[in-house]
Order: sequence, then C-alpha cells, then structure tokens
Amino acid sequence: MGLKDYVAILWKRLWLIAVCIIAACVTTGIYSYYFTNPVYQSYSKIIVNHSKESNELMGQLSLNEVNLNIQLVNTYKEIIKTNAVMDRVVEQHPELRLTAEQLIGRIEVRTVNNSQVMTLSIQDDSYDNAINTVNAVASVFKETIPSIMSVDNVEILSEAKIAYDVSPNPIVNIMMSFIVSLMISVGIAFLLEYLDDTVKSEADIAQILGVPTFAVVAVITKNDLVPRHKNLSKQEVEGAPYATVNS
Repeated sequence: MGLKDYVAILWKRLWLIAVCIIAACVTTGIYSYYFTNPVYQSYSKIIVNHSKESNELMGQLSLNEVNLNIQLVNTYKEIIKTNAVMDRVVEQHPELRLTAEQLIGRIEVRTVNNSQVMTLSIQDDSYDNAINTVNAVASVFKETIPSIMSVDNVEILSEAKIAYDVSPNPIVNIMMSFIVSLMISVGIAFLLEYLDDTVKSEADIAQILGVPTFAVVAVITKNDLVPRHKNLSKQEVEGAPYATVNS
C-alpha cells in the first residue's frame, strides 16, 4: 500500500474519525467544566536539625551529625505516614473530619538528595482544609518525634499559608482527549479496512487470485434495463420513419 491508499482509507472513514473526536471532546469538556471540583494543594517544610542537647554540648553542628540527620530523614518519611502520628492528628484536630487512613493516603513527603528538609503536601477540595491539614500534620509530627525517637531534632521551617489550585486545566483535558480519540479512531478505521474482505474492483480480484483480469463487466443500472423505446418521447416515436417492404 502506498501513501495514496492510506489517505483513501482515512478519507473513506472520515465520518467515523470525526464522530469519535467530536464525541470525545464534547464529553471531556462537559465533564471538566461541570462535574469536576477544584483541587487545592498546600505545602509545609520541616527541617531535621541537631538536637538541643547536642547543641549545648558541642556548641556547633558537626559533619557527622549532619550526615546522621540526612539519614534520619528517610526514617522520618516513613514515621510520618503511620498511625502513631496520624491518630494524634485525628484526636487533636477533629475539625478536619478525616480518619488516620485518609490522612496517610493524602499526605505526601518529598525530600531533595542530601537535604535535611522534608516537604509535606496535601491535596483537598477545600482551600482552608488543605492549609489546616498540612499544618496540623507538621505540628503533631514535631511533637511526636521526641517520644518515638527519644531525640528532639525536628523543627518546622515554614508553615503553609496559601494553597495552590492544582486542578487539571479543562483546555488541556480537551486537547488530550482530541489526541487520544484521533489515534483511536484512526486505528479503528484501519482495523475495519483490514477486516473488510469484500471485493470492490478488478484489482482486488487480481490480488486475491494472483492472476490478471481479462474482462470487466460494467455495472448495470436500472435505466439500462428499461427498453430503449420507453426512453423515447412520444414525438420521437411518432416522427420515426417506418420500414416498408416492396413486393
């Protein structure tokens, strides 16, 4: 098949491609504008620093303690997403109306390599809840760590004060829907053409049988089946010369 054949297949199924794209884009647009709620995300930063006791004894932070704090960050990332912390958040902040399991599923903890800073983030449908929830988790985590690890080396670097709208952009959703529906509809068009085994021309016969065609029967229409004199007008029939026979 050449490029013209592919173009012919697409042109033949153009209506199918157009219907799929329009239906997908309209459905995505309606859902994005009328059935989705905005999602807000807020951040709070925590730093794993030297403990107060070591600061009083050593007077300054040593390199070994920095490395130890960096290693503790990975441990704290797991501790913060446990019931030992989230149960206290639920107990101290009932206004959040969230269970410990819901908090564990929503909280995200991220760190940068060789950094003592942890970033807590939470997404929520409510602007205020996104801010209040992440601040509550950070505060309770700071209070809980001394009893769990027997060391007080966690400080809140920055509290969440604003939340950001992270809802998917409807325009982006529609564009993605257009691209996906175009790919799917084009694939369906080629699949239907591949499954269509009907013979449409003499070229198909030659390709199937592997022999050339010697003759082609033209398509006969209904007008071709009507007797010729019926196609003539009355005047043409009356004005036509008659054949005579001489004896």
